[in-house]
Amino acid sequence: MIKYKLICKDCELSFDSWFASSNEFEKLIKKNFLTCHNCNSKKIVKNLMAPKIIAKNLVGNFDKLEKKHKAIKKKLIEHQNFIKNNFEYVGENFVYEARSLHYETKKNEKGIYGKASNDEIKELRDEGIETEIIPWLENKDN
Repeated sequence: MIKYKLICKDCELSFDSWFASSNEFEKLIKKNFLTCHNCNSKKIVKNLMAPKIIAKNLVGNFDKLEKKHKAIKKKLIEHQNFIKNNFEYVGENFVYEARSLHYETKKNEKGIYGKASNDEIKELRDEGIETEIIPWLENKDN
């Protein structure tokens, strides 16, 4: 695994991402599979990086990292449950429903959530329709 610091050429957002290898990163860039999670641009490049050396005193901190990971996962699940309980799931019809609500051809007292591609989200934002992308954890406790 390799971690790269990336930057979006459009909105100048800097973010980190993990890849299986440097070759895998190059393949994803060539196929235009990497997008900015802020503006959905595909103009992503590697930024300058410095190697991170793990100090001996940090090696024992994996328990803290695991606790932090569990806390973040718990928060994400809480947000998901809030969305499920307070918003209407529209599935693959998200783009159509969002436009209908925005242009007031349809009234809905609840907000909506569903699925859309990065390109569809960009189109909605270009039209002035506010959307957000959040990480969604699949329920694997079944």
